[in-house]
Amino acid sequence: MKIERIAGAIGAEISELDLRQPLSDTDTAQLRAALLRHKVIFLRGQPLTAAEFIGFAQRFGQPIEYPFVKGIEGFPEIIEVKKLEHERANFGGVWHSDTTYLEVPPMATLLLSREVPPYGGDTMFANQVAAYEALSDTMKRLLHGLQGISSSAKADVSKTREDRIRSDGNESAAREYVARHPIVRTHPETGEKALYVNVAHTVGIEGLTEAESAPLLNFLFEHQVKAEFVCRWRWQSNCIAFWDNRAAMHYPVNDYHGFRRVMHRITLAGTRPT
Repeated sequence: MKIERIAGAIGAEISELDLRQPLSDTDTAQLRAALLRHKVIFLRGQPLTAAEFIGFAQRFGQPIEYPFVKGIEGFPEIIEVKKLEHERANFGGVWHSDTTYLEVPPMATLLLSREVPPYGGDTMFANQVAAYEALSDTMKRLLHGLQGISSSAKADVSKTREDRIRSDGNESAAREYVARHPIVRTHPETGEKALYVNVAHTVGIEGLTEAESAPLLNFLFEHQVKAEFVCRWRWQSNCIAFWDNRAAMHYPVNDYHGFRRVMHRITLAGTRPT
C-alpha cells in the first residue's frame, strides 16, 4: 500500500490496493490510521459491485440509511448521489459535514464514482482540526461550551436535495430534523479538537439571539474553508473518497451543467459529539 499526500492540510491518495480482494486486518488498520491522519483518503481504480462496496465499508463501521432518500435496490444503506443532464442543482452542493442535524451524526462517509462528467464535478474537502487550531486563544475560549443548532430544513441545502427527493424520496422521513452539538467537538479517536459548524445546517447558537449568533457563525463559516485548510479531488470513474465527518467538511462543485454525474454513497454510524 502506498500513501501520498495530495495537499498540505488534508487528503491522501492510496494506491497499490485492490479492494475487490479480501482486505487484511493489517491493511484495514493502515487505512484507518491514514483516514485519521489525513481526514480524507482516495482510492482510484476500484470497480466494486454494491456488495463489495458495502463489504469494504463494514470493515470500518456500521452502514446506516440516509433519512431523505431511499437506497438502491437490495442495499438500503447505499444511496445514489446524482445530477442528471437536465438538472441544475447538485446534491449537497454547499460546504457541510453530513447530516449534523441528527442527534447522532455519521462518523464517516464513503463515495464511489459510477459516472463522471468529462470535466468538472470535483469535490473539495476542508480540515476542521486545522481550522480550529488556527483560531486565536481568545476565540477558542469564547467558543468553548457553545452549542450549535443544526436543522435539515435550512434553505440553501434543502434545495440541493429536491431533485433526489422527487425521484428517490423516502416518504417516511420527518419533515425536519433538529439537533444541538458542540461548536468545538473532541474527536473520539484522536482527541483532536475540531470546528463542528457548517453553513448548510447550522442555524444558530443555543442561548444567543439570531442577531447575536449570526456574526460569529458567519466568521466561522468563512474561516473554516480558507484555502490553506482545503484540498480538491478530481474524480475519475471507479474512485472512492472516504472522509471523516468528525474532522472534515466537503463541498461538491457544481460546474458541469448538461452532463450526468452518478455516485454511490454510504455513511457509517457515529457517536454523539462531545
